[in-house]
Amino acid sequence: MRELTHLDWPFFEERHGILTMELDGWAREHVAHLHGPDVDTACRSLVRELGAGGWLRHAVGGDHGEQSVMDTRAICLMRETLAYHNGLADFSFAMQGLGSGAISLQGTPQQKERYLGRVASGAAIAAFALSEPDAGSDVANLQCAAHVEGDQVVLRGEKTWISNGGIADFYVVFCRTGEAPGPRGISAFIVDADTPGLEIVERIDVIAPHPLARLRFRDCRIPLSQRIGAAGEGFKVAMRTLDVFRTSVAAAALGFARRALDEAMQRATTRRMFNQTLADFQLTQAKLAQMATTIDSAALLVYRAAWLRDQGGNVTKEAAMAKMAATEGAQQVIDAAVQIFGGLGVTSGHPVEQLYREIRSLRIYEGATEVQQLIIARELLKELKA
Repeated sequence: MRELTHLDWPFFEERHGILTMELDGWAREHVAHLHGPDVDTACRSLVRELGAGGWLRHAVGGDHGEQSVMDTRAICLMRETLAYHNGLADFSFAMQGLGSGAISLQGTPQQKERYLGRVASGAAIAAFALSEPDAGSDVANLQCAAHVEGDQVVLRGEKTWISNGGIADFYVVFCRTGEAPGPRGISAFIVDADTPGLEIVERIDVIAPHPLARLRFRDCRIPLSQRIGAAGEGFKVAMRTLDVFRTSVAAAALGFARRALDEAMQRATTRRMFNQTLADFQLTQAKLAQMATTIDSAALLVYRAAWLRDQGGNVTKEAAMAKMAATEGAQQVIDAAVQIFGGLGVTSGHPVEQLYREIRSLRIYEGATEVQQLIIARELLKELKA
C-alpha cells in the first residue's frame, strides 16, 4: 500500500481523501499492468475503463452541465494516483480533461451537452490542438487560420505534437482569426475528427509512447456555432484551460516520483551487498532522504496551486512554480532510483526504466521549464510594479 499521509494536509477536504483512496484501489485492479504494444488500442481501452469506472466525470467538471466546475485538487490527486500506477492511464485521463477543458470552462450549453457527456463516459476521445511547427511555447505566434464565411468557418493550416492525434473523436483547435495582433486575434473551435478537410498527415513516435500526430486543415469547414467563446478570446480560453492542467502535469510528476521512491526503498532494503543491505550504507540513506524531501517540497507547491485555483485565485505564478519544481524534481528522484537499481534500472521494461522515459517529456510539454521560469519572473516583476 502506497503512503498517502499527504491527504491529511490542510489543502484537502474529506472528499478528496475518499476519492484518492477509492481510485488507488481501482487502479491496482484495472490499470496497474501493461496493455500490450499497440498504444492506440491501449488508450482507447483505458478511456473506456476510466469512463465505466466513473472517473472521467472529474476530468470534465463533475456534472458536465451548464454549471460544470473544475475541481483542480481532485484532478491533481487523480493524476498523481494514476501516474503512480500506469503512465498511459494518467495520459488517457489527462487528455480527456485537457481536450474538453475549454468546453467545460467556456462552452455553450449546447456544446457541453453534445460533447462532455460522451467524454465523461469514455464514449468519445478528446484532443487539445494548440501547438504548431513554429508556435510551441510562443503560442501567440500561431498561424493556423480560420475565416468566417456566413454561418461557417473555414480552417487552413497545421497543428503538431497533438496528443490523442489520430484517435480523437474531436479536437479543440486554436486558430488565428485576426481580430487584433498577437494573442487577441485567436479563437477556439471544436472540430469533429470526421470533418472533411481535416487530415492526419503524420504520426509521431516519442520515448514514452502515446498517440501523437500532426494535423492539417485544408479548407476544413465547420459551423460557426462550433466556436468556443467569443471571437478573439481563444488565447484566454487556452490559458484558462492550461491553468488547470499545467498544475496537474506537476501532480503526474509527483506520482512518477513517488513510485520511483517506493521502488528504490524496496530495492535498497532487500539488495544485499558486502554483508549488509544497500540501505545500510550512508550514501544510500542520503540519497533516499534527498528523494523524499524533493517530493514533499514539490507536493507542497503543487497542492498550494491547486487549492488556490479552487478558491478562485489567479494561479499563473503558482502553477508555473509547481510545474517547474515537480517535473525537475521528479527527474532527479527517478534518476536516483535508476542509480540505486544499477544495471537492473536501465533494463528495458523495468519499472524505473519506464519511469525514466515517462518523466522526460513532462519537463517540456504544456510549457517547458525555461518558459515556466520566464512566467514566474514576469509575474514577480508585475507584482513589484503594482
